[in-house]
Amino acid sequence: MKYLFGPIPSRRLGISLGVDLVPHKVCSFNCIYCEVGLTTHLTITKKEYVPISEVIQELDIYLSKNPKLDFITFSGQGEPTLNSGLGMAINYIKENFPRYKVAILTNGTLFFDKEVREKVLLADIILPSLDAVSENVFHKLNRPHKDLSNVQIVEGLIQLRQEFKGQILLELFLVPGLNDTKKELQNLKQTITKINPDILQLNTLDRPGTENWIKPLSQKKLEDICEFMKPIRAEIITNPQARKQIRSFNQDISKQIIQTIMRRPCTDKDLCDILGLHINELNKYLSELIAEGQTQTQKMDRGIFFKPTKQRNPGISQK
Repeated sequence: MKYLFGPIPSRRLGISLGVDLVPHKVCSFNCIYCEVGLTTHLTITKKEYVPISEVIQELDIYLSKNPKLDFITFSGQGEPTLNSGLGMAINYIKENFPRYKVAILTNGTLFFDKEVREKVLLADIILPSLDAVSENVFHKLNRPHKDLSNVQIVEGLIQLRQEFKGQILLELFLVPGLNDTKKELQNLKQTITKINPDILQLNTLDRPGTENWIKPLSQKKLEDICEFMKPIRAEIITNPQARKQIRSFNQDISKQIIQTIMRRPCTDKDLCDILGLHINELNKYLSELIAEGQTQTQKMDRGIFFKPTKQRNPGISQK
């Protein structure tokens, strides 16, 4: 499959079949924490980045086999709402395979556009992000397209809540020293109250992102922020090891990753090429291996390399 990946073990969505609607890495943000890597095409232009007819053909082939799935999730290597055919793909699933639930994993930047909002109305769950309210922190953390403002994004999320009948799980990705300050958290709480999501989900770093100086927030700080956000219903989703309890977790993939990096430390792109995994699928397993202490990282000229924690003289090649 060219556009489908997984199913992958998702902490929030259980057994999730991924659908990738944009090439690597077409996005309206260039977030400093992104596990998929630097944005190569920063844009808010909506078009058919990959052929929706081919995506639908793959969905038809895969879903006709009646796989056991908790969700079909539009996510991938960039921002799925940039694809002008998103609504067509969702409608196809709902008309032809109505027993499957649809989720959209999005940065939430384009919901100020009524046309984008209308395309997602048949989804069951939308998981947008909101990491900052102040423009200063917003630009430092999300590094948005020049034509995006945070005010515009927030207004879009408020309008989405008014029109969308399904669940909205709003993600707040916390970076120490940027959006975990008292002032920023107060601003976020006021704004999130206006958006009124079903659940606020607090997240922090699982594995090295685009900028390697970023550190995860402590569990204690996450719990304090969760308490601070009351009466907003908030939960902490940073627990990579919980994925092992999901039926789609494939222990063989973890073993293959370890066996591969024992031979030679690899970047995430190397591992995707060697193992034939989508970057989003790979990241789920890398996060779990890091949380268990089986894998460590090292920043080199060609990027972040993954290697076993117990290995002598790995001899990382930078070719």
